Amino acid sequence: MTDTKNIILDTLAVTQKIRRIAYQILESNSNEKEVVIAGIVGNGLLLAKKLVVDLNSISDIKTTLCEVVIDKKNPLAPIHTTLDEKDYKHKSIVLVDDVLNSGATLIYAVKHFLNVPLKRFKTAVLVNRNHKKYPVKADFKGISLSTSINEHVVVAFDKNETIAYLK
Repeated sequence: MTDTKNIILDTLAVTQKIRRIAYQILESNSNEKEVVIAGIVGNGLLLAKKLVVDLNSISDIKTTLCEVVIDKKNPLAPIHTTLDEKDYKHKSIVLVDDVLNSGATLIYAVKHFLNVPLKRFKTAVLVNRNHKKYPVKADFKGISLSTSINEHVVVAFDKNETIAYLK
């Protein structure tokens, strides 16, 4: 997939990070009957699906997967989800993306969910870069990484492996 010297997280490390994030989500929602895992279209959704699998394997808490469709090039465009507002009203939500870069995608997605009253709202990312332009943070993160502005973090989900690397 890529030159091994640029790998930040190999498949085993990604699996371990996802499992740890799942436990953190469970701990944060230990008094809840249900948690909505909202994955941003693309890699955020793929990560969200893996989190749902892990949450279901470690807990009886009901997990509902929600796909968040956002135009990353034009985040002001209308955002759509696979759940109606009534389906997440007064519930605990975890918004998931693969990499937190500038924070634009996450903050506009957060704005969408704040149109209805929620019980709790958290964010989760696999890689948290420290170059945010917007005041948004990852509540649950696999790894925090200080990179140069010119470096790009890629999370590659493949059938048999998932890796994060610098490009």
